[in-house]
Amino acid sequence: MPHNVRRASIARYLIALIFIAVATPAFASSGGGLPWEGPLQQIQESITGPVAGFIALAAVAVAGGMLIFGGELNDFARRLMYVVLVAGILLGATQIVGLFGASGASIALPGQADLSAAGEGSDG
Repeated sequence: MPHNVRRASIARYLIALIFIAVATPAFASSGGGLPWEGPLQQIQESITGPVAGFIALAAVAVAGGMLIFGGELNDFARRLMYVVLVAGILLGATQIVGLFGASGASIALPGQADLSAAGEGSDG
């Protein structure tokens, strides 16, 4: 009986080792093969490029002009102009943030934190 138990445990260990050996390449993959990543990357490039900035500027200008100088707009037209205005602001958000000098997330490694931007210690 102990001989059969030993064989069963060796078989279990061998099967577990085979599963680990087969699963290791799957765990190590970069995950870049999802079918929706390409279209989403293209949409991201489209709404953050210079053409999107010009479209956002035009949308904000036209919607703002319509709301200011439009006179008597009915409720639907006013709401439509608000939607266009908000869409223009959202499209131009990356350019607006870029005006303040931020280009994206910046994560400092531990020990490399720069506290001078926080105003600490600059005046004494």
